[in-house]
Order: sequence, then C-alpha cells, then structure tokens
Amino acid sequence: MKYLYLALLFLLPILSIGQKVDLDRYNLTVQVRTLPQMRLYSSYHTYNVVVEGTKLMQSYLQDMDPEKSVIVDGWKSLSTTGHITFRIKLEDLLPESVSVKERVENIKDKTGKITGTRIFYYQEVVYTFAALAQINDYKGEHIMDIVLADRGHKQTYKSPEFPIRQVAEGYFMINALSVTGNLYKSCVTRAMHTLSNQASNNFGYSEATISDFMWILDSRKHPEYTAHREAFQQITEVLFTFNASQSIDGVREKLQPVINYFEKIKKTYTSTKKYDRKLRYASYFNLAVLYYYLDDPQSMLKEAKGLVMNDYDANDGRVFENSALRLKNLFQSAKIYTRHFPIDPTTFKGPYETGVTKNK
Repeated sequence: MKYLYLALLFLLPILSIGQKVDLDRYNLTVQVRTLPQMRLYSSYHTYNVVVEGTKLMQSYLQDMDPEKSVIVDGWKSLSTTGHITFRIKLEDLLPESVSVKERVENIKDKTGKITGTRIFYYQEVVYTFAALAQINDYKGEHIMDIVLADRGHKQTYKSPEFPIRQVAEGYFMINALSVTGNLYKSCVTRAMHTLSNQASNNFGYSEATISDFMWILDSRKHPEYTAHREAFQQITEVLFTFNASQSIDGVREKLQPVINYFEKIKKTYTSTKKYDRKLRYASYFNLAVLYYYLDDPQSMLKEAKGLVMNDYDANDGRVFENSALRLKNLFQSAKIYTRHFPIDPTTFKGPYETGVTKNK
C-alpha cells in the first residue's frame, strides 16, 4: 500500500502536466483577390472617365489630369467608350467664412521662468467643395451615382503665421488665386481617390493581403506539442508561396496532412474536461481559418458549428458562421467561387473593339 501511495504521488504531477493545455496566437498572412460587390455583365472589363468642371475652376483644372488618376483594380482604362463611363462633375470651391486667429507663445528665460508673451496671427478660411460621379454603361443604362464630396463637410485652411495682425488679415485676399488653386487641386485629388476606392470595391478585383492567426499548443510537455507546431509551420510554408493570382487547385492537397492531423486531434481527445475541449477548440478554430482561405465556406461552416458544440469559447464559432455565410453569399453574388485567379487587364477590349475578353 505504501508503494502504491508513493507511485500515485509520483504520477500525479506527470498526469497534471500532461493535461495542461496552453494556446498561443501564431500570426499568418494570406493573399486573396477581392470580388466585386456589385454584379455587372461578365463581359464588362473596361472603363473611361469624363471630368466636367465649372467655368470658375476651369483654369485650375487645365493643369491637372484627374481622368488618369482613377484606377479600378482589375479593369482596363480607355481614353473613350469603355464598358462603363465615370462622368465626374466637379463643382466650385467656395469660401464660406474668413477670420483671423491668434496663437500666444510664452517667452521664458534660461531658468524657465515666463518673462513675457508674443502673439502670432493667422487667417482661417472655412470652405466647401462638392463632386459627384455618375456611372453609366456604354448602352446608356444608369448603374449608380457616387458622392465624392459634399458641402456638408466643412474644411478649414490656415494661413502661415505673422507677428502683425494686418498682414494676416490681408493674406487670403492677396494670395487668393494660388491658395484657391492648391485647395481645389487637393479636393479633386481626394475625390478621384474616393472614386477609385469605391469603384474598385464595387466592380474591381483587387489583391489584398490579410493578417490572421491560429491557436497553437504552447504546453511543452504535452504529447502534441511538437506536432502542433509542425502543422502550423507546414501551413505557413504553403500559404507563403500562395498569392491571389494563383489557382487554388492543388493547394488543398498540399495541406491535407495538416487537415488530417487536426481532425485526428478532435477524435483522440474526446473527454468533456476543459483541457480536452480547449485542444479540440484549437483544431476547430484552425481548420475554420484554413478553409476560409481555401475558399471553402461550406467546410468552414461545419468547423464553426463544431466550435459552438464544443462549448469552449463558443462565440468564436458564431463569428465564423457569419464569416462563412458572407463568403458563400459573395461567391453566389459574383458567380465566381474562388478568390484566387489571374487577371490581366491589358488583354481586355472595349465594347467596340474586337476580341472582347470575358471574365471568369
């Protein structure tokens, strides 16, 4: 009996260590191609831009080429008659109020004691700008409007500072042409940037690098410690060489040993104890993340439901369920069922050119 007692004392720490499950976040990056939020005809791959300004701002617009700064990812820009046309209407830049502000600066001696003050004056101009993009296809069908800037957004210009108030008071009047020109150009540049972003989001095929993570075992004395790390290393090695322009064909086969390993964990550690549920949680979580980047929302949804049923941080499972459904709906809306494929805009032709290249 004495020897049995001593044996139990010896084994208990080992059993305790074996059951301990600590998980660490391990980061990874994956590249995917975004899919358009709005579905157009599958043959639409080119666009042109028409910019219309006002007579008052025409002299400033002549020094710019805003048409060339509109970029729709995955589309080809034409000088005229693309499948869709962005007609941009730029309104005047209008000052609403002009005032003089002051800034007080303390003067200190070598000991840090304040010995006086000096006042600097500057002019503050509140102004507004408005711009709208009307999007139509070459057949004349209206697609949508995008507000690029509106007068509800008040902007403020601050002049250089001067020690004399009268100099600040006359600054904008004396320099109105150059200041207005610079402000107008900045407004137009921002408007074109807004259009590029929204058009790429609605119609484009951008390349996006996403940072994510998985949960990897960090309990050194656990029997799965080494295998868990090796599985993650294999995942990162495969995903590191994987980009948005490569077909996903064959990638899953390379990762099948990892998938099999995490599936085995779920079947090996089956108790309802917290440490087993925690280890299974890592398997469900990691597989859900992996299937998301393998463009398999259905398998991701299965792992998400497993996370919920496993009852260890079930909220993650519900988050994954939503992500899987969003990805599934995106595929169905775009009629494209992968986020990994090559695209070469230089091969695309306009609606009145020969050899129109169709989308996937």
